[in-house]
Amino acid sequence: MDEMNQIEVKELQIGELVQGTVRKVEEKQVLVDIEGSKLDGIVPISELSSLHVEKASDVVSEGDVIDLKVKKVEEDALILSKRLVDAEKAWQDLESKFQTGEVFEAEIKDVVKGGLVVDLGVRGFIPASLVEPFFVEDFTDYKGRTLTFKVVELDKEKNRVILSHRAVVEEEQQAKKADVLASVQPGQVLEGKVQRLTDFGVFVDIGGVDGLVHISQLSHEHVDKPSDVVAEGDQVKVKVLSVDRDTEKVSLSIKETLPGPWENISEKIKVGSVIEGTVKRFKTFGAFVEVLPGVEGLVHISQISHKHIKSPQEVLSLGQTVSAKVLDVNEADNRISLSLKELEEVAKEEDYSSYKPEESSGFSFGDVIGDQLKKLK
Repeated sequence: MDEMNQIEVKELQIGELVQGTVRKVEEKQVLVDIEGSKLDGIVPISELSSLHVEKASDVVSEGDVIDLKVKKVEEDALILSKRLVDAEKAWQDLESKFQTGEVFEAEIKDVVKGGLVVDLGVRGFIPASLVEPFFVEDFTDYKGRTLTFKVVELDKEKNRVILSHRAVVEEEQQAKKADVLASVQPGQVLEGKVQRLTDFGVFVDIGGVDGLVHISQLSHEHVDKPSDVVAEGDQVKVKVLSVDRDTEKVSLSIKETLPGPWENISEKIKVGSVIEGTVKRFKTFGAFVEVLPGVEGLVHISQISHKHIKSPQEVLSLGQTVSAKVLDVNEADNRISLSLKELEEVAKEEDYSSYKPEESSGFSFGDVIGDQLKKLK
């Protein structure tokens, strides 16, 4: 038996590759049977993985067939390494992935200071800045998750493997952006999500591209600041105004997807009705009064007052609230004719119609005449 063992020991050299079947998994080492050898095969826990291993059962189980490299030949045992075999295979695989820019998946094995760690047969490190395109404050819940990666740096001599998930995400975003820019056309109405607000407008994501809704395109009404109309995260309907594929700029409008202020105006404002409005601007021929947001009616100078006036400013002032009678509504031309003068006439008629003679004396004019006639008799 000893002679046979001696022969087997001589046949296996340090650095040789062998295949073994896991016979027993102990806490700090694994015992394996090597085909064609009578020597015990031992894989110390430190040779199971390129990462730190708490217990051997985390890596292998009884009955597993694994590739190993002879690290040391002892009189009654072979000291073997799974780590060296995995590392050699891993370096070849990583070299290929690095050259081709291949995207692959890996499970996050550990969260360490400054980033994440994966086991690729060698230790792969993802710096915090290369995990996501956005800032992540706490990576705790990343452990155990499977992410997509690209190899961004490789140095076998220094055993350095740097991976990036951020690069994968950004490439996907850029590809998606290119598709959207190629397909989107002026005049299209799309669904979007408000990404951020600025003083001059709102950026809306329309599926990979952030388009700008200028503040003037937020509403038919005047807008002082975008936050008065929308908030981050809002789902909005937008119309594409223009697309510049060279600069990747898209102009959008929320206003143009909303009913216009003049739409169905004849249903909202009836001829003959009396409405209230605000004097907005003057022309030599009259004054424009805003009667609904975005809707102005004209009070012609001849309809401002019964008095003869040379300019509207003689009677009216900007910002003044007035009551006006609707003379005409022309929805096709977006025109409304108003009169202030006609309400003055109504007011005068009401003043006279409400007048009543004094009744406090308790007798009528007829009573006075009767008394006088009695005196004459």
